[in-house]
Amino acid sequence: MEPSRAPRTEILSFPVFSSNLESMILSEKTVINTLNQYSYMMAVKDVRFREALMASDVLLPDGVGIVAACKILNGRTIKKIAGADLHQFLLHQLSEIGGRCFYLGASERTLERIKMQCAQEFPNIEVGYYSPPYKREFDEGDNRRMIEAINAHQPDILFIGLSAPKQELWVHHNKQELHVKAICSIGAVFDFYAGTINRPSKFWVGIGMEWFIRFVNEPSRLWKRYLYYGPAFVYVIFKKKVRQSMDNQNMDIGIKIIKLCYRSVWLRITNLDHHHMSNKSLE
Repeated sequence: MEPSRAPRTEILSFPVFSSNLESMILSEKTVINTLNQYSYMMAVKDVRFREALMASDVLLPDGVGIVAACKILNGRTIKKIAGADLHQFLLHQLSEIGGRCFYLGASERTLERIKMQCAQEFPNIEVGYYSPPYKREFDEGDNRRMIEAINAHQPDILFIGLSAPKQELWVHHNKQELHVKAICSIGAVFDFYAGTINRPSKFWVGIGMEWFIRFVNEPSRLWKRYLYYGPAFVYVIFKKKVRQSMDNQNMDIGIKIIKLCYRSVWLRITNLDHHHMSNKSLE
């Protein structure tokens, strides 16, 4: 299955991946991004970010908000696929073939811990990494050094952890120069895998409350994401559902009117035909 033909469902105008990771076959330079309630709200305001997400070959539903939106607006159940799930899945695949991966982003300390963890868990994988400078925007020299470091390692999979929307925009602008099979923007997964930040347990993930535990652990960094953009996203879903219901109601009314008109015309034709036949019988 080519990425462009990957099963998708439209959620809030975004083509979101609607199958499981096992059905995803990577071809040359497959761009994999994730969509959650926060990135959706950012994309509404940032046209460049929206374009980058829309250009994804695979856009994963990373968040209970997106999964809920699909159920409420489309009546369809899809499975949440987090960046951490994608990361583990691809590492297992690479391990089977003795492949290579490259990590772009985070600090030297975090990247070194990632390499050590990967060596213990997946010794067949050859890991490379590069820690870019911490700045709002990279200049041409920064981009060139990053691209050269990636291509020199010749990775099968490139993992990027620059946080959204920076990572998605960087991929969108530089993907043509990257010689890799897949490019995955996975953000906080770098810290989760390195152990610098603990991901909530499977229990919290399973009941859809991973976001709450992350907020409790990092309130100063995540309060706006969950306490401001969370309710704003709920409002967007509510408004779209109301509009959807009104459109369906108007459609029902329109169909009823058409049926009444059709019935009226049919009765008129029937009456005229009956009147004509009566006149002929009188003759």
